[in-house]
Amino acid sequence: MKTNLFFIILLALVGFAQSAVATDAPNDTLYIHLKDYGLYKTKDRDAVKYINKALEDIKGDQPKVLLFSPGEYHFYPNECTKKTYFESNTTDINPKACAFLFENVNNLVIDGRGATLVFHDQMQPFTFDNCRNIVLKNLRIDWEQPLIAQAKILKVTDHYIDLSFNAKEANFRMENDKLYFPEGDKLNEWYGTMEFDQEGRYIVPQTGDNGCLGDNWREYKAVATMPGILRLYNEFARKPKKGNFLVMRYANRAHSGVFITDSKNITVQNLSLFHATGLGILAQFSEDLTFDRYRAIPNLARNHYFGGGDDGLQVSNCKGLIKVTHCEFAGLMDDPINVHGTSVQVQEIMPENKVKCKFMHHQSSGMVWGHKGDRVNFIENERMNSIGSGEVVAFQPVSKDIFVLTFSQPVPKTLQVGDALENLTWSPDVEITNSQFKNCRARGLLVSTPGKVVVENNTFESSGSAILIAGDANGWFESGAVKDVTIRNNTFGELCNTSPYQFCEAIISVYPIIPKLDEETPCFHRNIKIENNRFHPFDYPVLFARSVDRITFNNNEVFRSYTFEPYHKRPYTFTFEFCKHVQIRNNQFSDDLLGKNILLKKTEESELDSDISGTFRIEKL
Repeated sequence: MKTNLFFIILLALVGFAQSAVATDAPNDTLYIHLKDYGLYKTKDRDAVKYINKALEDIKGDQPKVLLFSPGEYHFYPNECTKKTYFESNTTDINPKACAFLFENVNNLVIDGRGATLVFHDQMQPFTFDNCRNIVLKNLRIDWEQPLIAQAKILKVTDHYIDLSFNAKEANFRMENDKLYFPEGDKLNEWYGTMEFDQEGRYIVPQTGDNGCLGDNWREYKAVATMPGILRLYNEFARKPKKGNFLVMRYANRAHSGVFITDSKNITVQNLSLFHATGLGILAQFSEDLTFDRYRAIPNLARNHYFGGGDDGLQVSNCKGLIKVTHCEFAGLMDDPINVHGTSVQVQEIMPENKVKCKFMHHQSSGMVWGHKGDRVNFIENERMNSIGSGEVVAFQPVSKDIFVLTFSQPVPKTLQVGDALENLTWSPDVEITNSQFKNCRARGLLVSTPGKVVVENNTFESSGSAILIAGDANGWFESGAVKDVTIRNNTFGELCNTSPYQFCEAIISVYPIIPKLDEETPCFHRNIKIENNRFHPFDYPVLFARSVDRITFNNNEVFRSYTFEPYHKRPYTFTFEFCKHVQIRNNQFSDDLLGKNILLKKTEESELDSDISGTFRIEKL
């Protein structure tokens, strides 16, 4: 009787699941089962050729569902479609090896049903090129041999350290006493390292860009003492802790885990990305994107401390609404989320309303930067002021670094060679909610867009600044002066800003790069509201803001943590440089908070509306 009841319940659940799938799709939906194309779970069989067969049947606008069977599938680059893509913030190594290449595909749901896709060598798992109405869901992505190495620290002495590698994952070589790792058919030298705490799985404080082995770490000599055991001889200037793990970088940032370009209405749902050979997800020149329960995290089942790629999610030159909800980021080698535009530099002002421009960063070139009808902002270089705008009529590439824009009207007479352009049309609104930013190599969230930004109900434990609002046309050339940012109901934990990285002047850092910043320079950013958040700083700086008109810090709780030792060079709770209309009101501060001070640099005290002037010391520069 119990057995019969079990089967009745099982059949009911199966029927419910099938009906749930059916009711989510229109009546004319085409269901494509990959098993019907010969795709079965096996490590020895390359799944790419079976995928390519199925992709041939995904045509037209009819609603389609591409279904995996649960299991593990392996993918190799040899039979992948090879195509040249210029991917933002990615090294130009072309062509890209695309395992799943969707071009001009509309109305498609890709349902992994819990399947695990395992990749080998340099390749790009998913590419969506000029697609509409796509859902990618219920998948796990990993690499058989990740293109990053991890070693446990077995012994630390004054003259050497011993490391233990998982021999199945790290096939290291030694040449001239130095450590190399294979990337395809070539060997790459180890070039960077992060140290993770064994128990807490966070980046060890006060390492970060300072390094965890000291400035002299490259002077090491490597000797293999046993299989999988390596001894590095050197009197390291900084010694790691026995039992912790070193994550060692050597590969090129050549592919994304998921690449979305020139597409619209793309949803990534319930995707676990344990590794990528570059950015986790990259979206560029796309519109209306949703990321729901996307996890760029370490594979704990393999005891990995590194997570899914460099940046977890890079959104470059997009528009519409970018929605991130219930996502998780941990163990990344760069920022969990980075939303920005791309500034280009004026090389020549030509006749007939034409301007020759150049991509200035080597990892952001070759893109189709302008489109007919795009609105472009002209930016004076030194003070980063807007000197006008124009409408694009034509975009003409000259090389991967140079292109010519034609405008509908003459460009501003004050525009000069060396000034910059930003594309205002490709500037999204952003909602980031109910997500976890755990310990990663650098900052937590970078956001540079003039669209409406809401950051709400998240938890930040980033090893650098939790939130960075930057923008420049002189260094990284990532554009986007903000106009409307709300940061509310978030928790900023004690792990925030435990290590030094570029621009990390406080837990929340507003740091545009403006070469000539003075009293005559209009504020670069505007309307930043920080309200109803909880901060747990162990160090001095909570908020740093440069060149902001209207910034508020209201109704927040700030309570000191004693878990880590203070180290930051900025001994101020609040710093405001060249700011206007600053408000600090109705906050709760613990009595033992460090600093309890406000630095006003080129910011008049009359610009500060505060109810803490009696308890916080004000200093001026």
